[in-house]
Amino acid sequence: MQFWLCPLLAFLMGSVPFGLLIGRLRGIDIRHHGSGNIGATNVLRVMGKAYGIPCLLLDALKGFVPVVLAINAIQIDGRAVAVPFGLPADWMLTVDSAGALRAQAAHIVTALCAVLGHNYSPWTGFRGGKGIATSAGVLAALMPFGLVLLLAIWAVLFLATRYVSVASLGAAFSLPFLTLWGAWLHGRLQDGTWNRPLFAFAVLVALLALWSHRGNLRRLRDGTEHRFARKRG
Repeated sequence: MQFWLCPLLAFLMGSVPFGLLIGRLRGIDIRHHGSGNIGATNVLRVMGKAYGIPCLLLDALKGFVPVVLAINAIQIDGRAVAVPFGLPADWMLTVDSAGALRAQAAHIVTALCAVLGHNYSPWTGFRGGKGIATSAGVLAALMPFGLVLLLAIWAVLFLATRYVSVASLGAAFSLPFLTLWGAWLHGRLQDGTWNRPLFAFAVLVALLALWSHRGNLRRLRDGTEHRFARKRG
């Protein structure tokens, strides 16, 4: 049950259009303002930090929560992530090291479904956000230290360019290299026990980011992409 229920739950959670719902609190259809995207960046740009930051956190949580549930429900040699609400005993499925690849794949499919739910929400005509915040939530569950490095890369690129799109794409394309570096650092690349599904997910996230930012890339080429102004001291 866990192998199909976790991805389904992840897609449903990921599909909740928090940006659209938050916009409606002020009587705004966010799809008709700014870039037309329902993600946190457009909410921040159109409605300000008071609405953009909660949207960012909620979009991240809908990636984090289902993946943490999957890691707890499908455990490898009893390893799990502690969650305050716990899970019923009959939800637990423990596999040995021989079944680790299958369990890793289940975790990654769950993660991917959360991102796809956000990007292609059925509640908005299968048009959603770009998946950056939801991907960050997913990575907070899968590789928290890697997420810290990605946030640092994002911040450096944003401060250097003032373009959210450039920072997001740079962080997304760094992800596959960080997964390989992490596997090498822990000796798992050398002994062949590294998380191959995680690497495949990282590559797919980078490609999804490229596809969802294709409009931004056109605007960058044309010089019309929105750029956050530097604060004057």
